Amino acid sequence: MRRLMYEARAQLASPVRTPRMATVIGRLLGLAFLICFGTGLYSHFLQQPLPWMRFPTRPTGLYQLTQGTHIIAGIACFPLLLAKLYVVFPQLFQYPPVKSFANFLERASIALFVGASLVEITIGLLNTYQWYPFPFSFKQVHFALAFVIIGSLLVHIGVKLPLISAHWRATPAPGPDERHPVDSADGTAEDTPVDDGPGLPRTRGLTGRLLAYIDATPRMAPRTSRRGFLTTVALGVAAVVGLTAGQTVAPLDAANVFGPRKKGVGPQGVPVNRTSAQAKVATAAMAADWVLTVAHGGTERSFSRAELAELPQTAVDLPIACVEGWSQMASWRGVRLRDLVDLVGASADADFRIISLEQRGGFKQTEMGREYVRDSLTLVALELNGGVLDLEHGYPARMIAPGRPGVLQTKWLSRIEAIDA
Repeated sequence: MRRLMYEARAQLASPVRTPRMATVIGRLLGLAFLICFGTGLYSHFLQQPLPWMRFPTRPTGLYQLTQGTHIIAGIACFPLLLAKLYVVFPQLFQYPPVKSFANFLERASIALFVGASLVEITIGLLNTYQWYPFPFSFKQVHFALAFVIIGSLLVHIGVKLPLISAHWRATPAPGPDERHPVDSADGTAEDTPVDDGPGLPRTRGLTGRLLAYIDATPRMAPRTSRRGFLTTVALGVAAVVGLTAGQTVAPLDAANVFGPRKKGVGPQGVPVNRTSAQAKVATAAMAADWVLTVAHGGTERSFSRAELAELPQTAVDLPIACVEGWSQMASWRGVRLRDLVDLVGASADADFRIISLEQRGGFKQTEMGREYVRDSLTLVALELNGGVLDLEHGYPARMIAPGRPGVLQTKWLSRIEAIDA
């Protein structure tokens, strides 16, 4: 078994399978996951805030930036993770499989990290296409796995820190123990002389035995150079990012081949995520007796669409920015929310619940903190891009506010009510 392991590792030897390359790819992958983790937390707490949380409303495209970055970094993780696995693949043939407790922590943390990462980025990609073939809640599992990934990554970094530190910076041509994987748990060769059997010299330590066996084993010349490998990885990242980032980054729109939404495509030039048919609201939204009810304490007022149109109107330019990563700047016109809630005597520190005509769905009701309610750009929108709001965009009225995820920009409004403190 030991000889088979050594032979497998000898055949897999390559100029790119070195501690230095593992460190280079690893820090890029770690950075991508940290960006995903930070921007993902921000998106999560925007949608499910803790009672004390307040969020900035400027710049108006803040969520457009953070969530676009989240999706771009997540997509970049695919080629980076595959590259990392390619570099460390020979370590699967370590013999014995576990040599110490530190080695067990290392192998367990990397196994957990790789497994959780593959699931995380795969379901994240499927979510951008709104396809859910898995039997669990995407939101809950995606959130939980983020902590598993970061935790296992920190354990792995802690165990491998001496090796990472040694190879963080570019160094001169490596010695023999750097050209080939080392076998001891602390990254050094063992010093016990061992007779390796007929045909092999008497060598010292596991590393010595491995090097002797490699020298005695015919193997194919390496076909991948370090420069070629890094170029391939860079091109892979550029391709997967460049062909999807156009759904967020306007200058790359022409190259948006794989993004699920394209700028300017949809009713009134704005893409649609959830349609009126999916929400089953067409009949209620088009009803002649539709009214929007605004409530605070014991005071309620109901407004028909015509009455809303008679109130002072405000025009703003705000993006729709969705959790799937796509975004679209648009021009909106309607009534400032703060003006509406003032009509029912709302205090400046009141938070509100926004209720849709939609009867089902995780966002049929959303909550809006006072920082958004009182912002001069937050509207009950009646028009989009110079025309009456299309049914698919929330007719007869919808919410639009700066810096909010698209799922919180509630369509087909029915009721706006103050949340009891």
